[in-house]
Amino acid sequence: MSAGAGTAPARNGGDLVVETLEALGATKVFGIPGQHALGLFDALSRSRLEFISSRVENNSAFAADGFSRATGQVGVVFLSTGPGALTALAGLQEAYATGVPLIVVASQLPIEGLGARRRGMLHQLDDQKASAANVTKSQRLIQHASGIPSAIQDAWTEAISSPMGPVWIEVPQNVLLNPVLVPAVEDALAEPFDNPPRSELVKEAVQWLSGARRPAIIAGGGVRRSGAGQSLLSIAEKLHAPVICTPGGNGAFPWEHPLSLQSWMEDRHMTDLLEDADVLLVIGSSLGEVTSNYFTMAPRGRIIQIDAEPRVLESNAPALGIRADARQALEALDAALPAAAAELPDWHGQTAREAVAAALDRVQARLDAQDLALERRFMADIRAAVPDAMQTYWDMTISAYWAWSCWDARSGQFHSAQGAGGLGYGFPGAIGGALGLGERVLAVSGDGSAMYSIAELATARQHDAAVTWLIVDDGGYGILREYMEDAFGKATATELARPDFVKLAESFGVPARRCSPAGIREALEESFTAEGPNVVVVEARIGLFAPTHLA
Repeated sequence: MSAGAGTAPARNGGDLVVETLEALGATKVFGIPGQHALGLFDALSRSRLEFISSRVENNSAFAADGFSRATGQVGVVFLSTGPGALTALAGLQEAYATGVPLIVVASQLPIEGLGARRRGMLHQLDDQKASAANVTKSQRLIQHASGIPSAIQDAWTEAISSPMGPVWIEVPQNVLLNPVLVPAVEDALAEPFDNPPRSELVKEAVQWLSGARRPAIIAGGGVRRSGAGQSLLSIAEKLHAPVICTPGGNGAFPWEHPLSLQSWMEDRHMTDLLEDADVLLVIGSSLGEVTSNYFTMAPRGRIIQIDAEPRVLESNAPALGIRADARQALEALDAALPAAAAELPDWHGQTAREAVAAALDRVQARLDAQDLALERRFMADIRAAVPDAMQTYWDMTISAYWAWSCWDARSGQFHSAQGAGGLGYGFPGAIGGALGLGERVLAVSGDGSAMYSIAELATARQHDAAVTWLIVDDGGYGILREYMEDAFGKATATELARPDFVKLAESFGVPARRCSPAGIREALEESFTAEGPNVVVVEARIGLFAPTHLA
């Protein structure tokens, strides 16, 4: 029997949830209804919030993540108890790893059933909050309706404070359903906590940078998320410092700037240049696996590391660690650094701009020496088809691995699942982005990752999301195939039976077409002019560039 049967009260705990979210500025909610969450969804019917109905909870989290990245707003997810909540965790891991602000409202058993496993209630977990502890900034259980507005306001503040991320709130079924005496929420205010750098650390960093002969900069995702691009540009030009962007930082620095090393993080030529810097300024990055070229980079100079997450500081290399929001820290450094002096040939007889140009030439020469004509043309044709301002969402697929290094984001934002590395992000993330922006976006998946989110074709069609979904079908898990063939000489369990993606999309009422790699530009350009969702399938075995983390 359905819980909460009968006539719903005029206002209940669910109303307090949606009223508070509305007061804080939420416009959309992503999720799937559930038995214990009926009070939430009943309240939605009396609100101005738009509900985006996904087909799998994990994809609800991805969609809210994509919405937040595209719009800069807080994403909101409604989850049901037990299996629904657990299914969303992998999506929340991506948001947590990448620093995407989300409010996750999960229903819970009636209060009297909490912790009482012996009662054998449907969807029961021993401790649901504990399951979310690895993938959210904090977790709250609200046991009384009067506590709902303040708890959500506090959670929102935490979500938008650097380091940003998802925050988990649980509300028991009976708290959501029972009538409330609390008046309707009229206003709510959430401001991010201030996170400036310590003054003595700024002074020390300025001293190091001012005295450096060969400074270089690594710009991570924190630079982009905090909107610190202008300060980064000013500092780079004052210092004559080469700048390389991580995959998460792609777009934080102008791609064609004469100091731009672009995003070739996995190339040994770039690693060599960064190792040669006498001061390496790292902002919004842990110097983790990809950024350190798989932990092969060994800087010979001093490192200044700025990050809002204190656990990141010096986690992979000794550094002058500065815990601060990237924008606030870079603004402070920019204000304290003197104006640019004359550029000297301190990079072994070259100026910084000459060293950057030489490094980029070496990267291109290495690519020229490999059999990569198909791959390079394929990526160039996608870039040529995509309008400069269009936002793109990339799954964990070989095309995305290329894009991490070679994609010039221009004025459109580049989004990938590189934070946690889970499959299935691209399409649902793009749905959230398209619905938030009200304009077309591109999603890119492989055939393996596409199957993780194939059910969301129904969501895209139901909500008329302007998403063009490019599926690169190579018959299996292409990245794992290459890794295994390289390591063992053969691949095991990487080949996949898969559907006819064109016919499958059409069965959902979504227009689809198949093209060759040579026809990808034309196919995308035509798809971008259509209304609503559409799918482009290209059958191609795209290879990775050769390992470049080896000297």
